[in-house]
Formats: sequence, C-alpha cells, structure tokens
Amino acid sequence: MTQLYAHAPVKTVSAGNGIEYAYREVGEGGVPLVLLMHFRGNLDYWDPALIDALAEGRRVIAFDNTGVGGSSGITPSTVAQMALDAIAFLDALDLAQADILGFSLGSFVAQEIALIRPALVRRLVLASAAPQGAPGMHGWAKWVIDSVGEPEVVPAKVLDVFYTQSPESRSAGEKAFGRMFSRAEFDAPTTWQTRQAQYDAVSTWGIPNFSLLERVTAIEAPVFIANGDSDPMILPRYSHLLAGLIPDAEIKIYPDAAHGFLFQHHEEFAGDVKRFLDRA
Repeated sequence: MTQLYAHAPVKTVSAGNGIEYAYREVGEGGVPLVLLMHFRGNLDYWDPALIDALAEGRRVIAFDNTGVGGSSGITPSTVAQMALDAIAFLDALDLAQADILGFSLGSFVAQEIALIRPALVRRLVLASAAPQGAPGMHGWAKWVIDSVGEPEVVPAKVLDVFYTQSPESRSAGEKAFGRMFSRAEFDAPTTWQTRQAQYDAVSTWGIPNFSLLERVTAIEAPVFIANGDSDPMILPRYSHLLAGLIPDAEIKIYPDAAHGFLFQHHEEFAGDVKRFLDRA
C-alpha cells in the first residue's frame, strides 16, 4: 500500500486565536478523524503505516498544537489550554464535528475537548490514557523521563519506553522508526520550551485528586480506550481506571507492547479503531 502520509505536504491554517497551525491530512470521506500527538512529538512521529490504514475511506488530520513543531506561538503548560487551542484549530478547518484520537498527552487533551465542547466530538479514541487526578500519575518514573525528556533525544532510549525488550517488539519499533523518518519533507523539530511546558502539563494533570476523577463521567461520546500490556509511561491500570469511569467505554490491551503499542500493532489497532468508528 502506498504510504500516503509519508508523502503528504505540511499545510498551514490561521486560527481565530492568532496561531498559524501546521498540519497534514490524507484520505477522504466520512467524519474526519483528528489526531492528537504525544509528549514532544510533531507531525513526523505518527507512523505512516498506521495513518494510511486509518485513512482508508476516511479523512485523517494530524496537526501540531500551539508552539509545537511548525505551528506558531508558545506551547501552553496546561492540558486545558492545549484543548482550547486544539478547538481553535478545528474551528479554523470549519469542522463542526470530528472523531478524535488522542495518544498519551494527546489523550489528556482529547478528554478535555470532549468535556469543553461535547457537540464537537462524535467518537473518542484514547490511546495510552489516564484520567486527571489519578494517584501515581504525578510525573513519570525517573528512568522514563530520563529516556524521553533529555535535551538530546536518543532513539535507543525512546525504544526502551515505547517497546518491550522482546525481539518481536523491538524489531517492530525499529521498523516504525524507519517508516517515520523516511520522508523527503520533515516538520520543524519541537523545542525545549515545548518539552518543559508539556511536562509541566503532564505533571499537573497527575496531581492526585480523587474529586477530579468524576469529571470524565460527563463524557457522552462513545469511547474506545487502548494500551499496551507493558506500558511504563502510562501504566495499563490507568487505562482500566479510565474505562471504569466513563460510561460504556470499551477497552483493549495489546500483548507484548509498551507505549508504542499502536505502532507495533498498527494493522490490528487500525482495524479496531475503524470498526469502532464505523459502528452503527
């Protein structure tokens, strides 16, 4: 299959909040599926194999939120402001309704969008997700943040967080990296300001607060929650907690997989997402 996402140009759109957003889109038809990226990631960090599979018969849009990659502005340090900025991007594209897929930090933002503007979100996919206020989520384990949070990103350390130590998982991670960085045109890299602001947002989101767990019970859109069984960044138990809080949420845990389960199991995950989105 042609890797459409690997050849998609970077486009820009000016939003009402004064931000110029960078984005890529592939596919056409159906309700648009909008993707929200993980910590320190830009447009290049989506696996083209996953995006192309999701884009069969559907418009898929990936974008850099405020201050990230090729988008202008300063990255905010709260998930709530990131959600408002994402809504501004969706408004700029004149999207009255969309399906939302949030990955890691993006899953936090996706939850906020569904709470701030419920009518905007038709269906919600939360990958490697946790609810706000969950005990034990106040920042990541030291070895995890040391692996993904240093000024210089070391691919081998990122692999340690995103994939397990099994030969199968490791090989899948190396192949995913190869697909991500084989394109001719790259997005602007994320800055240290983005890294600091995003980790501040992650840490604030994880301050233990049982009363905040109730917030997600107000999400009305159908929700599909997914994670890897060995994710060291957002432990699977937080995905189970989230699924228990959101009415009628579905959950699936993928085997021998860590934070990058959706890239490792891209064919299976894309199939699961498409079935969820297309369900009557």
